[in-house]
Amino acid sequence: MNSFPTDAPNASLTPVDVEGVLPEDFFSTTNFPTWIRVEGEWVPVQNLEMDCGVRVWKEGGEWKAATCPMHRCRVGDLLVTGFDGTHIVTDSESSSEVHEFQFMSNEVSTERPKRRMIEVAANAMRAARTAGKRNLLVGGPAIVHCGCAEVLADLIRIGWIDLLFAGNALAAHDIESSMMGTSLGVDLSSGKSSAHGHTHHLRAINRVRRAGSIKAAVEQGLIPSGIMAACVETNTPFVLCGSIRDDGPLPDVITDAVQAVDKMRTYISEVGVALMVATTLHSVAVGNILPVSVATFAVDSDADTVIKLTDRGTHQAVGIVTDCEFFMRELHRQLTA
Repeated sequence: MNSFPTDAPNASLTPVDVEGVLPEDFFSTTNFPTWIRVEGEWVPVQNLEMDCGVRVWKEGGEWKAATCPMHRCRVGDLLVTGFDGTHIVTDSESSSEVHEFQFMSNEVSTERPKRRMIEVAANAMRAARTAGKRNLLVGGPAIVHCGCAEVLADLIRIGWIDLLFAGNALAAHDIESSMMGTSLGVDLSSGKSSAHGHTHHLRAINRVRRAGSIKAAVEQGLIPSGIMAACVETNTPFVLCGSIRDDGPLPDVITDAVQAVDKMRTYISEVGVALMVATTLHSVAVGNILPVSVATFAVDSDADTVIKLTDRGTHQAVGIVTDCEFFMRELHRQLTA
């Protein structure tokens, strides 16, 4: 903090007057390291994420500061307003090896050395585990559709993926494949559609709802394999966020989007690497709550998904434009070689 200006003005602090409403001129955060000057001292902002306010309070005689999502501000909270007394550090805190391919996130293309980029992701995961951080996977149902449910399940069981964020679809089709050997009614071994296969995921969801939870269904032997079984068996945390198009949904799905994001926020400080695989909206949503220090890899067969993520502020995201089956199998190969 010695490099910060010592003659800078203190930040302006304005009390919240309406619950859930930030002061009119609130300071809006980025995901870069941020400091606030209070009573002549530079205070680091905790829980970094973009598009929030900054709440400041005194604790044990010391000033503290943390990001504050709009819906969490309460009457009387002191929020930073204006730009005086604020300092943003724009240097990324990602590992040097991630920086090796950081330039690729600015020019997304299929013409990139994918195997080498997956190696960078694998090495970032190793570094995160060594540092005591979690490796997060944000996944879409295509992981199951392409036959990689057991690949991901194995990565969970052997400890390479230790946090899962997904929607109802990934869990539902994973459970369908475990119960019935199909995904969206397509037999995963033959590639052929099953008779009345379009009902399989509904029947799977219904069975889990009768059991009461995914954990209960696993313990009852209804879900003998797959991603969700691996999470339950290894006590790997997962957050399933609902959407308006969900069937069922599964009983573990959090249908209130604000509550779901708040649940994801409880794990973000533990995350060292985020893998975002074949899911556009979930990738953008999680990217919005990640600090820039989290090494982030966005994997999709459509370059637009990666572009949307970086355009919305997740500048650290490295895009890997490839199908999720190749990514998952190559990542597994490199981590278990």
